[in-house]
Amino acid sequence: MSVIYKKSVKDRRGVKLPAPDVPAEPAIPESCLRAEDAELCELSELDVVRHFTELSRKNFGVDTGFYPLGSCTMKYNPKILETIANIPAFHDAHPFLPQFSGGSAHVQANLEVLYNLERALSEITGMKEFSLQPLAGAHGELTGMMVIAAYHNDKGNKKTEVLIPDEAHGTNPSSAAIAGYEVKAVPTNMETGMLDLDALRSMIGDQTAAVMLTNPNTLGIFNSEIQELVEIAHEYDAQVYYDGANLNAVLGKFRPGDAGFDVMHVNLHKTFGTPHGGGGPGSGPVGVREHLADFLPISRVVKHKNNDYSLDYGQPKSIGYIAPFYGNYAICLQAYAYIVALGKQGLIDVSENAVLNANYLMNLLKDDFDLPLDRACMHEFVLSAKKQVEHGVRALDIAKALIDEGFHPPTVYFPLIVKEALMIEPVETESRETLDSFAATMKKIARMAEKDPESLLATPSTTSVCRPDEVKAAKDMDFSYKG
Repeated sequence: MSVIYKKSVKDRRGVKLPAPDVPAEPAIPESCLRAEDAELCELSELDVVRHFTELSRKNFGVDTGFYPLGSCTMKYNPKILETIANIPAFHDAHPFLPQFSGGSAHVQANLEVLYNLERALSEITGMKEFSLQPLAGAHGELTGMMVIAAYHNDKGNKKTEVLIPDEAHGTNPSSAAIAGYEVKAVPTNMETGMLDLDALRSMIGDQTAAVMLTNPNTLGIFNSEIQELVEIAHEYDAQVYYDGANLNAVLGKFRPGDAGFDVMHVNLHKTFGTPHGGGGPGSGPVGVREHLADFLPISRVVKHKNNDYSLDYGQPKSIGYIAPFYGNYAICLQAYAYIVALGKQGLIDVSENAVLNANYLMNLLKDDFDLPLDRACMHEFVLSAKKQVEHGVRALDIAKALIDEGFHPPTVYFPLIVKEALMIEPVETESRETLDSFAATMKKIARMAEKDPESLLATPSTTSVCRPDEVKAAKDMDFSYKG
């Protein structure tokens, strides 16, 4: 497929407007205009529509196929949520409109949704208060770590480090470092798949600001030693952070706040049926226990006795602004609709089906691939291509072969503590027939690795770009078009 610039034909136009018959003032000051015209391609409307329609057919998404991307929860999103997000009363409300009902009923409706979503998330997670400001999961992590830093600063604590398991989500160390802390990795006990408590005891001290835990972790294991972990951390006034990106696995079953976690973030775009992928949009609300509530970002949504809602900016200990206006409002709205539509039992069904699907698929595949932890998993599990490596086939080759078979590959090479990892999350919205089809394809690839490994090394053969130099693409990027 040619790039759009190669399809350009001089003087071809998609739209021709008549000359204006009234005086027109320039909308943009002349000082802001380009000195030279941009070198844009010249195409008809039909050329443009066909080009981008063809591009869209080359894309892969949840609406077109199975997307078992481990740790990312790429589940189907009900289309009714998009419809709700586009209701004019919500969609057209401008954040600069007056807050109170006497000025704008639209803004009151928006604020009520945000307030109710905060309360719903508090009930689901056991946290006292929530902020919906963070615009992504990693943004939520950073916000949570900033709240922890503000708490320690307020108490005069001299804390310098954060302890993070080596099986945690990769953004955890970055978030802690950006918040100003030195990061130290706590090893995983590969017999249990959980953080090694003895190692934690040997590393923690008065210098420890927080312990960050992804639960269930990236191995798909629920940490059954949480109570002891929390007690160890709190002995040193270290705050315990719960990475809620995998909350999909425990909805209605486990509340982090009840277990003593101090801070957590929730990925609305993973857990509560809103779009995920393509760089966004995302939303990573942060919840805290009562002793940290004063440090949450401003502004905070407040409900008054007359049932009016307003934004409260008077929080002297707040970490301040971390996003403009209300956060990613449309995503919050969709998540709220998802929660209201499913209700308590529906959310419990989400977690039960996610765990059921993962264990079903894991048991279908564990004889064909290496299974580092042969035990019941939560919402995801990790295989290894160690058996296939013996035949010269690596995890990446298996991923490439899946593309030719019409499936999106699982996450490969992560978590880093498993060599040749294949991290698979089937999610709760997939049918048994889809899982059976995927398992059959994986088994087929395993047989090919034994009998005809060279054929796998040539995949994919159905894509526009088959085997790019990914290291060069990442380190030597060139975004300019050279015709």
